Order: sequence, then structure tokens, then C-alpha cells
Amino acid sequence: MNPSSNYQKIFTEWMTEYERLLRHIITGFEAKPAIQDELFQEIALNIWRALPSFRQDSAVKTFVARIAHNILATHVAKAVKSVKADQDIDEISQDAELDQSQPTPYQSLDKQQRQTRLAKSIRQLKLEQQQVITLALEGMSYQEIADVLVITTNLVGVRLQRAKAALMKLMEAV
Repeated sequence: MNPSSNYQKIFTEWMTEYERLLRHIITGFEAKPAIQDELFQEIALNIWRALPSFRQDSAVKTFVARIAHNILATHVAKAVKSVKADQDIDEISQDAELDQSQPTPYQSLDKQQRQTRLAKSIRQLKLEQQQVITLALEGMSYQEIADVLVITTNLVGVRLQRAKAALMKLMEAV
């Protein structure tokens, strides 16, 4: 078997196994479905490109999540540099959409509504807080999060506590 077909098999297995994880992480950083799909494709492409350099010195889950977080950190950095006027227009249109779709008390209890609200609140956090909270919500251990973000486990704990506190404030305000 040639190396290329072996890489294709491994890539397909990884993408099948970690698609849900990647989509959850992406949702924590980007609200628009079309952009989420573009980011997923960009992450998949980067996983494919990095596959030959995978040395198995970390878990596959960590390797895949690290690539995703690098792509998403770049995405966030580009978004922050966008023109202020564009941000104002987006905020106004988002506020208008929210005003038109006020959920009933019953709808507020719906699981999808809670997840949407949580994702919206996570996107308002600082990048370092977004990173730790999205990985923690995916069930990653402090050590796995530290490996993905290349920080210490103690720093993971500190960032996670701060992220949780900030998230609670945002969730109460929504």
C-alpha cells in the first residue's frame, strides 16, 4: 500500500471520529453556519496537510484539536481587525433578529435554545477563555487542554475558572 492511500484511510477515520468535536469547537468561535462550514473545511485541509508530520507524541484527539484551535485563533484575530463600521452594522442586525425571535418560557427550556444561548455567550468571551471552555465542554481533561493549547495544566485551571465566571455573568445578562 502506498503512503498516500494509507494517509487517506487515516484521514477518513480521524475526520469521522472527530467531526462532532470539531463542529462543537467551531460553534464556540463562529455563529454563522456558512462560515462554520468554511472553517471546518479549512481545518480538515490543515489536518490532511499535517498528517504526514504526526509523530504520535500526543493523542490524535489533541493533535486534531490543536490544529482546529490554531485555525480558529487566526480566524478570531482576523475578525477583530475588521472595520468598526461592519461590526456596528452586524450588531444592529443581530439585535433586530433577537428582538423578533423572543422565545416563550417553554422554548427557553428547550435544549437547542440553551445550547444556542451558551454558544452565543461563549463567543463573547476572550479568546483564551473561549479556547479552554470549548475544550472543557468537549470533556477534555486539564492535561489534554494544556497539550492542545501548549500551556501548563495550572494555567488551564486558572483560565477555566475565569472563563466560567465570565460565562455565568454573560448567561445571566442574556
